[in-house]
Amino acid sequence: MTVSTTGARHRAARRPITPLTDFANAATGNMATVGRRTAVVAASSGLVVSMFASPAAAAPSGEAASASVPSVDTAALTGAARAVLETSPVVSVADSTQWSFDVPEVTAVAPPVKQRTVRTVSRSSVRTVNAPIPQSASGNAVLEIAARYVGVPYRWGGTTPAGFDCSGFTQYVFAQLGIHLPRTSESQKSAGIVVARTDARPGDLIWTPDHVAIYAGGNLQIDEPRTGGSAQFRSIWQSNPVFIRVI
Repeated sequence: MTVSTTGARHRAARRPITPLTDFANAATGNMATVGRRTAVVAASSGLVVSMFASPAAAAPSGEAASASVPSVDTAALTGAARAVLETSPVVSVADSTQWSFDVPEVTAVAPPVKQRTVRTVSRSSVRTVNAPIPQSASGNAVLEIAARYVGVPYRWGGTTPAGFDCSGFTQYVFAQLGIHLPRTSESQKSAGIVVARTDARPGDLIWTPDHVAIYAGGNLQIDEPRTGGSAQFRSIWQSNPVFIRVI
């Protein structure tokens, strides 16, 4: 019996051949060139979608117009591939076609502005100037209160630390001690008893027509003088002033 020593020969594995294989092989040589007619193969689904541009849209311009662009040769395709190619949709676009898209309207909204809280401090609680009090007035409640407002500007009709007139100043100072004085200088003349200048004490009122001040001892007074001035200690300038004891 004869024994053969020749081994079996096996055919090498080959890639599967599908109806689209011929089409892919024929088109391989033209993949680098964009032709007038282009075939796009969807291998996963076996569908072939072909897009044919109209001659007017596909016509080259400039230097490219002189070069002929080869098209894909479909003669080598299998019957099944040609059938799919022939039944695929054809899309053409005219030269005059204009593309547009809707842009949603965007409105910019500024972030809310955080409101700042502003604290208003009454000047009545703030010592305007630490003015030195004359030695003769030291320890006197009326003068110590009046000294807090040295530098407050004169204001016609003013009755607050934002601005005083002469009688508004005396009325405000005495009010801090719980003593109510009439509003005008003329009426304040009758708010106490008249005393001689030699008997006057710091804290008494000094009255002259259309003006009132507070006696600070010696030859000094504190008052709101006139427009453009401010509350201050100064010498008694009035002639024949009337001294009035309120407390």
